[in-house]
Order: sequence, then C-alpha cells, then structure tokens
Amino acid sequence: MVGTPIGNLEDITLRALETLRSVDVIACEDTRHTSRLLQRYEIKKRLIACHAHNEVQSAQGIIKMLEEGSSIAYVSDAGTPGISDPGNRLVHAVRDAGYAVVPIPGVSALTTICSVAGFTGKTLVFEGFLSPKSGKRKSRIEQLLERDEAFVLYESPFRIVKVLEVLKDLVPERKILIGREMTKNFEEFLEGSALELFEDFSQRESIKGEFAVLISPQEKKRRSSE
Repeated sequence: MVGTPIGNLEDITLRALETLRSVDVIACEDTRHTSRLLQRYEIKKRLIACHAHNEVQSAQGIIKMLEEGSSIAYVSDAGTPGISDPGNRLVHAVRDAGYAVVPIPGVSALTTICSVAGFTGKTLVFEGFLSPKSGKRKSRIEQLLERDEAFVLYESPFRIVKVLEVLKDLVPERKILIGREMTKNFEEFLEGSALELFEDFSQRESIKGEFAVLISPQEKKRRSSE
C-alpha cells in the first residue's frame, strides 16, 4: 500500500519510488491519474484499476496474480490508500487470502493540515468526508462538537460553504483552519472563526479545489488565581 503525493509530485518518498519500480503490477484508483505520476519518474508498469466501484471484484483478480507469483503495489489517486480513499476492502481480502500487506507510508491531507495548525491538544478525531445529505451532515457535526475535541473534515468545493454555514450557526466563534489545494500551485491556508470563514467563502464568486478543515476544540477558560 503505497502513499503518493496529494498534489506536488515531488512529495513522494524514495521508498515509494523504489517499490513502484520493483513490483510487477501497480493497482490504482484511476489509471490516468497514476500514469501522470509514473511518467514523471519514468516508471513503466502494467496498471490495473481498483476503485470504489470495483474493489471487491478487483481484489479477487489481484489475489489470483499473487497466487501466480506477481508482486503488486496499490496506490489511490492521492495520499495514502485507505484514508478516505479506496483500499480497505483490498487489504482485508488480500490478508484473508494469506498474503502479507506492507505499508509504504507517505503524504496525507490529514497530517498536512495538522502540521501547520499549531494544534496543542492531545486528541484528534478524523472524520473525513461528511454525508452529502444536509440533515445527516448537521447531525454528525453536532456529535463531533459535543466531544469537545479537535476534528478534521475533508470537503469538496461544492459543499464547503454548507459545512461552514452549519459551523457558523452552531459555534460561530470556534477557531478553524482551512487548507485548500494543499501542496499545489494555488495552495491556501485560512484561519479564523467559523463566522469569519463562512462570510469569506459565501462571498466568493467561484470556489475551486479540495479542502481539509481542522476545527479546534473549545478554548478552556483560565481560572483566576485566588
């Protein structure tokens, strides 16, 4: 399971490149997306598709290739497989078939946003993508806020304003850090209250890119000395 860059193609480890060069087959979420990465590093391998819609069936084909003696790497479109990306079912199927599953760690949007958040808490909840349904989305945000722990969401340009609107209504003063297009040419980090960020994004004529959103826990009030 090979972690790949979330944007900047230079954010790939030496071990990941060595692995991709040494295996017989590369299974990937999108062959077109992975081809661009392989072309950048002049790697020529057989590619097979293994994505959310065919993961169970593709896993059986991968197991058959393993039985025939092939070595196989799996990459998702960006970041680390299995973290809000396909790969979980493949891991279970391959391990249940008696084969070793080896992690080749790399970049993830989760660790990227956390590294620049200045977050000082001891716990963090990773939620990933929320439900596209408004009722379920609001209900889950309410549950996360009740935990009073920092949490990280992934969101698309089509729903980021809707998420910020919910947060603005529930916790208008809560501190939030948004990472947009992280590691890419138009990388942007915005920090502010839920209300400030909602007002910012709701006034934008167009919103592009993928988002990681870190919501800080409620600040504890300091006790005055007696």
